[in-house]
Amino acid sequence: MERHAVALQISAGRFNDFRSGLGKIWNRLTRIMDDLEIKNFSLWNIEDLVFGYYETDETGPKPNNHTRKEFHTLEDEMAGTFRWISGPDSEMRLMYHDFGIVRPNKEQIRHRVFVTRLKGSYQEEYKRRHDGLIEARQGKTDPGPDSNFSIWNAEDFIFGYDEIDVTMEKAPTEQDNRDTVAWETKMLEIMSWYTDDVDWITGEHHNHIVRIGYHN
Repeated sequence: MERHAVALQISAGRFNDFRSGLGKIWNRLTRIMDDLEIKNFSLWNIEDLVFGYYETDETGPKPNNHTRKEFHTLEDEMAGTFRWISGPDSEMRLMYHDFGIVRPNKEQIRHRVFVTRLKGSYQEEYKRRHDGLIEARQGKTDPGPDSNFSIWNAEDFIFGYDEIDVTMEKAPTEQDNRDTVAWETKMLEIMSWYTDDVDWITGEHHNHIVRIGYHN
């Protein structure tokens, strides 16, 4: 399985146009996805940002001139409502992964999707810190509850996607909370949040990210 991520920024004052335009092209967009055997596609919105995640098979169909032309036609219909941060023709940089045991049945998973923004050119520092988490696992497969967890970067934006097995979730211990506070406080040196994930630590108030599209 290959994982992919895309991101875009809605143009100022065009949020309603973007949402209605997406609705108008949705059936044609998902038909292209079906032709390319794209699976587990979801779109997420916070403020003026939209993040998309999807999966393909390594041996599955690849975009050809026909599918590209169809897609560009849809882009033209949405022209002026957004700009690509990282489009489907470019690969967003994978900054971290903890794929664990991917649950093929999504009925008992919940999503954690988050967005942050780096406070400057901290891409390498962000990746260095997260590489440390990968090394700490020493090659062991994480049984859960987190699965299919990946973090992506384009420009100075960070996008995270996580599928959480709700049957394995447990209340965090005091030590878990202390570790989380220490990690997230350290990360605030190099990034700020769009989503509400650490509001309980900072006392700030952010909106919760919303899923605005799904296709499988």
